[in-house]
Amino acid sequence: MHNCVKPICCPPVYCVQDHYAQRMVPVIHPIVTINRQNIIDVPQHYYQETTQNVVINQGFQVQALPAYPANQGIANRSHFFLNRR
Repeated sequence: MHNCVKPICCPPVYCVQDHYAQRMVPVIHPIVTINRQNIIDVPQHYYQETTQNVVINQGFQVQALPAYPANQGIANRSHFFLNRR
């Protein structure tokens, strides 16, 4: 009557249930504001006006002889280039 079977005992299986609780940790982020003033050179133009009085000496006017009217231009031209220095 004692025909009982001895039970087999298996190793336990672990089932882990994780639970989380929040804990506040301060994280500080410093912010530095920099006010910069950048200096750039901008040209500002000024104009200084002057007046000059120039006297132009016409020199001696060579008069051509009435018999040779073509010589008048040549005489003036040679006199003009000689005094041009």
